[in-house]
Amino acid sequence: MNLDQWEAKAKACKKCGLAAKRNHVVFGEGNASAPLVLVGEGPGEEEDRTGRPFVGRAGQLLDRALAEAGLDRTMVYICNTVKCRACDWDGEKASNRPPSAEETAACRRWLLPQLAAIRPEVLLCLGAPSARNLIHPDFKITRERGKYFPCEFARTAIATMHPAYILRNGGGGADGGYALLVADIARAWAAALQLRDGRAAVTMAEKEHTSDR
Repeated sequence: MNLDQWEAKAKACKKCGLAAKRNHVVFGEGNASAPLVLVGEGPGEEEDRTGRPFVGRAGQLLDRALAEAGLDRTMVYICNTVKCRACDWDGEKASNRPPSAEETAACRRWLLPQLAAIRPEVLLCLGAPSARNLIHPDFKITRERGKYFPCEFARTAIATMHPAYILRNGGGGADGGYALLVADIARAWAAALQLRDGRAAVTMAEKEHTSDR
């Protein structure tokens, strides 16, 4: 099946409890042939309302970082490991929470075919939860951010800080890691182009992973 067909199937999914109160399945958007795919953790309130990934404050920061790296959403593909908003309800009021292990596992039935349909050269995981899902389960963002890793879903994978984390830590005159996010996006894009064009005989993952471990 192609990406549109997988999206249509995902929008009818009721495999976990998140389906009960969602407004939209947030499957993903961008260039379906992109050499670089950015993968976050899951949609929030604005994403659930609109059906689009990364459109709230964190998404606006991500758009700015993409632009500073010379990119925009039409050049990459953006999605999340979980396609429905994970939240706790108090009456009619919802508060975001991390997806459970069961919810994350249920959504892999959509995430993995999605990545297989795109066949990216590079995955850029936004935040540690995405990296633990797609790189290795003990991923530590403070220690392993910016390093290339072998990945079964792309030629190589790299992780950076989530834009929401940067927003939370951007006070006190610091940028919260924003400059690192821009740099990581630029590096991931350059690597994706090299791999797509066949200029890299050995992937960065093979070189860095061998030397670091």
